[in-house]
Amino acid sequence: MTTETAPADRIVLPGGEMLAWSDLPEQRTADGVALAALAARIVPAGARVLLAGPHDPAVLDRLAHAEVTCLLRSYPDGVALAARTARVVVGGPAGLPEGERFDVVIAGAGLDPVESVEGDRLGWGGVLGWLADALSPGGTLLLRVDNPLGLHRLVDATPWYARRDDAAWTIGGVLDSDHPANREQVRARLTDAGLRPGACFAAYPSAGAASVLLAADQLDRRTTAGFFDAVLHDACTGGFAAATVLQDPARLAVDALHAGHGAALAPGWLVLARKAPASDAAPALGSPANLPVALLQAGPPGSDVVEVVDGPDGWRWQTTAGADRTGTAVAPFASREAAYRDPSVLIGQPVPDGRLLRTLLLDAALRRDLDTLRALLRGYANWLAGQAGDDGRIAGAAALAGTDNVVVSAGRYAVLDPSWRATEPLPRDVVLARGLWRFAAALLTGGYAHPWASTLDVAGLTVVLGGLAGHDLDRATVSAAVEAEAAVTAALRGLDADGRVTLVADLRSVEPTDPPAGPRGYQQLREAWLRQRDELTRMSALLKWTEGLLTSRERALRRADATIKLLSGSLSYRVGRLALTPARLARRGARAAKRRARQALAPQQEEQQ
Repeated sequence: MTTETAPADRIVLPGGEMLAWSDLPEQRTADGVALAALAARIVPAGARVLLAGPHDPAVLDRLAHAEVTCLLRSYPDGVALAARTARVVVGGPAGLPEGERFDVVIAGAGLDPVESVEGDRLGWGGVLGWLADALSPGGTLLLRVDNPLGLHRLVDATPWYARRDDAAWTIGGVLDSDHPANREQVRARLTDAGLRPGACFAAYPSAGAASVLLAADQLDRRTTAGFFDAVLHDACTGGFAAATVLQDPARLAVDALHAGHGAALAPGWLVLARKAPASDAAPALGSPANLPVALLQAGPPGSDVVEVVDGPDGWRWQTTAGADRTGTAVAPFASREAAYRDPSVLIGQPVPDGRLLRTLLLDAALRRDLDTLRALLRGYANWLAGQAGDDGRIAGAAALAGTDNVVVSAGRYAVLDPSWRATEPLPRDVVLARGLWRFAAALLTGGYAHPWASTLDVAGLTVVLGGLAGHDLDRATVSAAVEAEAAVTAALRGLDADGRVTLVADLRSVEPTDPPAGPRGYQQLREAWLRQRDELTRMSALLKWTEGLLTSRERALRRADATIKLLSGSLSYRVGRLALTPARLARRGARAAKRRARQALAPQQEEQQ
């Protein structure tokens, strides 16, 4: 029997609801801005939409132009969302009224959280069948599928099969044949359900908290794109910043990109599928002209989503309004004392093509190719010099253009994302030193092989890189660059004056034996331990050599002291002293007589004058 209850008679309880379970706390910690932006793109105005499973409230906010029904299994979640939508059905897919159809069905949390455990279990395929039947002819399904062999599994320090938490009701690996394990199996399941698979987006850094959505076909095809390189590195570095992992997820993601497996190793996929329309004349969904190449979360929750679209003249930036739908750019910096981000400057700007400068430098360093390193660094330094004004200072986006935000194509350098801007112009040498210092810190702490002496510290290597770039940087300039880096980072984190002082001290104390910044990976920690062991071995050898030198000097002094004592007690020494004593006394007497004579003559000389 169907029962309606408060608030405002919006919650429908057909049976099978879970009264003491909630999925929303986990969803609230996972910002759904990128998913919400994609959902808003595929939902036309006035469409009937079914949100199947728990979703971040940001998704509901972006679908205010549609008629939304939420299908949940948790009664507390239904109460929480009832104030945001016109209708909530609690109880799983079996609670949907027979014959009710929707224009768009969105399962952004996957199919497992849609099914209630209080009734008959349908399984992944059974839930997909229910949702496919709920689609109107020509309707669209947006489905999230987790990848059991994704990057998050490869770097996770805790194996998936060891989970004991309450949410581990379903097998998360490849053992359950009911769950598709790759994109080919996903397409096959959708086809079996009577749907036409369309576009697919790779979700990073995790399927449940995707801050980046990248078109899977473009990701597999554009393996050397500096844009994908930078986006994957930044997303995985930030997404796993507080985690303990087996290896660096950012490095693994970039390697997967270059190997053509960026989409295959994605933690999850967002797949679009379409039900056959009543007429085959309807246009196919998910064509490149309809969907963006990438959707990137520009900042903290509530900020804009930055998109990259493919057009006749290549990729271009554009932004979409965040949860407030005002279109106002939200800078992720807590203050604008040193730097800020303005996504609005990206609108209509082309995405420069080319490879990321950081990747090219790492490749040349690993191959000990000094000629390539010199050419790249001199090109970078000359490009920065061209951005400087008459006063020798660089302003705007170029002032923050480090090796991780510059792409190189046919010898031309360009800022990849010009929305990052400096508040005040910076001296050209400081900008160059900051970019080189960041690269030197990543190279040394990351454990990369390089052609320089292992005894160089970060500041020393920065000076060496400056020499390769044709600039005579000194440690004072490097120190000023570290100050600038601390100011930018402090603005990003919202640190006060004391926090900035601490940050400057931390940056200046970075040593080659330290692990890299970001996630604490066992592989990187082991490499740092090996570097520390080598340094301790070198210091121990130096200490032993110093001890040996001191011991030899001490023995020589003892021998000299013994010789002096031996000579001072001999007969010849005593005779020599007896012979020298009268001479010394005579010398002293002569000096005294001369002094008395001068004193006696002094008054006579004064009278004569």
